[in-house]
Amino acid sequence: MPRWKSLPSGLPEKDRQLIVQLRRLKDHSGLGLAALAAKTGYSRSSWERYLNGKQPVPRKAVEELARVCGADPTKLLVLHEVAERQPPEPAAGTNAVGAGAGAGAVSAGENEPLGTPMSGAPEPGAGPSDRRLVPLRYALAGAIAAAAIAFTAGLLVAGSDGSGGDEGTKPVTYGPGRTYECDDSGRKDGAAYAGHSTTVEALVGINGSGPDVVEVQCQLKRHGFDPGEIDGLYGPGVKSAVEEFQKVRKLVSDGIVGPDTWAELRR
Repeated sequence: MPRWKSLPSGLPEKDRQLIVQLRRLKDHSGLGLAALAAKTGYSRSSWERYLNGKQPVPRKAVEELARVCGADPTKLLVLHEVAERQPPEPAAGTNAVGAGAGAGAVSAGENEPLGTPMSGAPEPGAGPSDRRLVPLRYALAGAIAAAAIAFTAGLLVAGSDGSGGDEGTKPVTYGPGRTYECDDSGRKDGAAYAGHSTTVEALVGINGSGPDVVEVQCQLKRHGFDPGEIDGLYGPGVKSAVEEFQKVRKLVSDGIVGPDTWAELRR
């Protein structure tokens, strides 16, 4: 299977996380871009733009990709909700409707599924174009967005695999100046464990912290990649080490530890 192009360096981290998960889902399904176009309402060129970070991915496209790949869309939709950016407020005296219609005409057309007319009101859930016409959605979705951010943060920090200690145990605080030991002798069913986390699927990325991050650092060190101090903080040094490890193992080099990277780390 051809390797993916590197995502744009200026792409926001939350958008990057969503696209990486969409890429992995597509790769696992074995479907090509042409097959996705045939099975969904979006063209091959649209999928190429979405999966290479050239254009925001519509929510409906996320749902359709999950459907054709036979996956649960819940986590993907949470990542999409967090990745969404509220458009800037119109300047005083600006005709918001007129400005929105002019500025959004091109992007709305690019995001339209095949066979959908460019004129007229978009269908509910059609993507960024309907957000342009229904700005009140952001006011109503404030609570949902806050919950989504909290949920996604749980995917990127400690304990997301449910392997933590007993209820009532005082949580460990991770911060500068604290370091942890790695137990390189732990193995179960052929997989290596350093004694801090048993997860094999939690998403761990930049600015994360906790035992999952310690586990990543320990496994990187065991494989000969320097993550810096074993402190449970996922900073630029850890991300750089993860990217180098991913390149060597021929994975998507995005600096985010997900199921594929965990599988290689635990070898």
